[in-house]
Amino acid sequence: MLHCIDKRNYPGMMDTLQKLRRSLHKHPELSGQEYHTAQRIKEFIRFHHDTLIIDEIGGSGLAAIYEFTSTGPCIVIRCELDALPIHESEGLDYASEHPGISHKCGHDGHMAIVCGLIFWLKKQNFQSGKIVLLFQPAEENGMGARSILQDPKFDDIKPDYVFALHNIPGKPVHSVIICPYIFSPSVTSFALYLEGKEAHASEPENGINPSKAICTVIQKFEKLNVSDAGNKNFSLLTPVYMNMGKKAYGIAAGNGEVHFTIRTWTEKKMSRLQKKIKELAQIVSSNYDLKHRFEWFDYFPTVKNDLDCNEIIMQAAESNKMKIIIQKTPFKFGEDFGWFAQKYKAAMFGLGAGKNCPGLHHDDYDFPDKIIPSGIKIFAAIITRILNNESEQKEN
Repeated sequence: MLHCIDKRNYPGMMDTLQKLRRSLHKHPELSGQEYHTAQRIKEFIRFHHDTLIIDEIGGSGLAAIYEFTSTGPCIVIRCELDALPIHESEGLDYASEHPGISHKCGHDGHMAIVCGLIFWLKKQNFQSGKIVLLFQPAEENGMGARSILQDPKFDDIKPDYVFALHNIPGKPVHSVIICPYIFSPSVTSFALYLEGKEAHASEPENGINPSKAICTVIQKFEKLNVSDAGNKNFSLLTPVYMNMGKKAYGIAAGNGEVHFTIRTWTEKKMSRLQKKIKELAQIVSSNYDLKHRFEWFDYFPTVKNDLDCNEIIMQAAESNKMKIIIQKTPFKFGEDFGWFAQKYKAAMFGLGAGKNCPGLHHDDYDFPDKIIPSGIKIFAAIITRILNNESEQKEN
């Protein structure tokens, strides 16, 4: 059964998947540019099991289709293609060959897990249903899932369920982390641009310098934080970048900008927070005689887990005797899987990467290959539980 995804039943599988994962790690691509990554995945699937593949979905995305009959539920298992603009620390034999770009969120490992399902799926003979292995582009900037859903190629797939996982450093290896309601928050980023007037550095009184305004908005935005993750009004405003003037020491600055990422548990709270930010920026810029404008980007909707899907994940973990951790507060990172959760029965869960595993987005993070079989097992159990239940209901 499901517990038998091991060396005896799938000889050489782990060596093959580890080789794939490390090849993907060695050749990372940024969001929206993952065409070579997608081609590697396509070639891997075709080599090991020649099934229907729909490519260039939502850009560089692709989907491998395993259809047992034309009836029954359609289950989508989603993973991500993209890497991050992070320079990798030294020490890996398979380190990134692209300076300043690396897989520091584990998407290489997520792809390896989903590719691993191929070895299991080609041995299955379900009486009904369809499984779609979806490799999604541009998760890191929040644009990929939405692009997939807007692509007419995805319309024909018609999912009934969508599942995904994310590896979680700091949690026991192989553990399954379930968030009862919300998996991750609504997240967006903004740039506030302030326009004043340059002057001679010896006569700053003749110009309008944005420095005091930048200090003021940072202080005021800081007061909007509700850092307690257990609070329903949780809001986190993180300054990520600022710039002012230029390196010309005879000129008092006339322009500046400050960038923030903000996150809340709900879309409603996010709308209120954005409104408050705009009001404060208007007041501050007016007080300092500055013009201002906003630019908003990198939006991730709240990932709200479907309760039935969560129960299926729970049962799948139990059937594989995996340690289950119920996390009452959501994770604080953004995930564009929320676009799928808005439209379909969907849920995301965590897979423990080990208590001593470096954190996500750290330059020394590396996906632990040893959890690849655990990811395959739980996805296989999810698929089996849904399709077997469907068959039982038809018989009854």
